[in-house]
Amino acid sequence: MAIQLKSARVERWAVAGSFVIARGAKTYVDVVAAEVESEGAIGRGEGTPVYYLGEDAARCRDQILLAAPHIADLDAAAARALVQELMAPGAARNALDCALWDLEAKQRGLRLWQLAGCDGAPTARVTAFTISLGSPGAMAEQAATAEADGYRLLKIKLTGEDDRLRVAAVRTGAPEARLIVDANESWGQLDILAEAEALADFGVEMIEQPVAVGTDALLDPIYAPIPFVADESCQTAADVARIGAFYDGVNIKLDKAGGLTEALRIADAADAAGLSIMVGCMLSTSLAIAPAFVLAQRARWVDLDGPALLARDREGGFEFREGRIGPPVL
Repeated sequence: MAIQLKSARVERWAVAGSFVIARGAKTYVDVVAAEVESEGAIGRGEGTPVYYLGEDAARCRDQILLAAPHIADLDAAAARALVQELMAPGAARNALDCALWDLEAKQRGLRLWQLAGCDGAPTARVTAFTISLGSPGAMAEQAATAEADGYRLLKIKLTGEDDRLRVAAVRTGAPEARLIVDANESWGQLDILAEAEALADFGVEMIEQPVAVGTDALLDPIYAPIPFVADESCQTAADVARIGAFYDGVNIKLDKAGGLTEALRIADAADAAGLSIMVGCMLSTSLAIAPAFVLAQRARWVDLDGPALLARDREGGFEFREGRIGPPVL
């Protein structure tokens, strides 16, 4: 039953073109990949460092190496439980936690969705495709290309400056697409209700993280025509009770949660609080998306386009077709 850490390594994956958000542009992403082995079965997981937490891939790899000796004598389920105590939420714990889920599923002859307690096998879901920051004209071109490629849900990155112009341009470029936006904590100094009402006129159906972490009470008196979804303000299940009065939903990302174990807890807490669920991702390969896809079956909004934004994905990865993400064998 002993668990051996086969490898913990940093991998660099090129982005298709560049990916631009409020915090800067990326032409590649560094991820940390973990492999664990027990009795001939191998479990694999991947995490992408959370930039706003100051993580980097090398430190994440080192955190996995430090944790590995503590779980060597445990079975996979007990190892997952201990990892929650040993490691803080983040990409390192995500990679190791998901590798242990994968290991346990293989040892027990189950699919991951069965081990996670889902009612049925995951099915293809409509996923958002991200329109990265640029001039309104450039974003309109991205949107037109995405719609032509079959994407029917577009996620628009915003900065708090010229947001209405950018959304209007995307609407012009993709007149039939559903739209959601990520304000990236940038609306704290704006008339939030006026911004939400203006975006509603363009058919925007959700606004992600309009204000900075710690200033969520700015949303308290606002009755907007579009739901607000917490991203950075909701890292773990313990945050749900604190932010539930200000938001209509939570965006669950396995990297910030620190793995599928905590992500499932967040989803249960959100359900109990009557909040909608969104499942998102960082730039990543399909290895990181596999456990998130299981959770995405419970989500109102799915934003799992990470592999679609890369120049190439791992072999046997997810298929993106007609705006939907389709499952590999899980």
